Amino acid sequence: MFKRRHNPTWLSRVRDFFWPRAGWRRSLSYLVHRMRRLPGTPYSIAAGFACGAAISFTPLFGLHFALAALLAWLIGGNLLASAIGTVVGNPWTFPLILPWIYLIGSWMLGINGDELPAEVGFTFIVDHPWQVFLPMLVGGLPTAFVAWFASFWPLLGMVEGYQRHRAKRRRVKAAVARSAQEVGP
Repeated sequence: MFKRRHNPTWLSRVRDFFWPRAGWRRSLSYLVHRMRRLPGTPYSIAAGFACGAAISFTPLFGLHFALAALLAWLIGGNLLASAIGTVVGNPWTFPLILPWIYLIGSWMLGINGDELPAEVGFTFIVDHPWQVFLPMLVGGLPTAFVAWFASFWPLLGMVEGYQRHRAKRRRVKAAVARSAQEVGP
């Protein structure tokens, strides 16, 4: 009953992932509304989102959802918010994130790594894990820590404010409904 008339092809799903058919503004608006309506305390929602955002700053591709959910579960965060938070790491932000965490990791390890090697690819990383993956992992951890706090505190305030505003709006609506019933037709 609520299925699509025509199932999208694999290619159209990939295209929509990189460039949403409805546009970026609508996709972002959808995520904002979804975050607002999540059930839970402001702490759990903000902590869950912060976990997802933080894990996005690690080079552990393919594990972001699972690691974000695990971290959110450990600190009492919302699991759905953690999945939404992993959207911080996307094809548009990874070209900025990866060189950053490589440079930070190289600096922390004392490696002379001014920039990523030009031949970096999956096979290069598998063949030379200490040259690329280790600096990225080491650089990703403090960056993830900073990202957690940078996303947690603002989101906590926004969720608290929204839930307070929504509760007030519901109380006013209920009061209007009660007064309409008392007056009667």
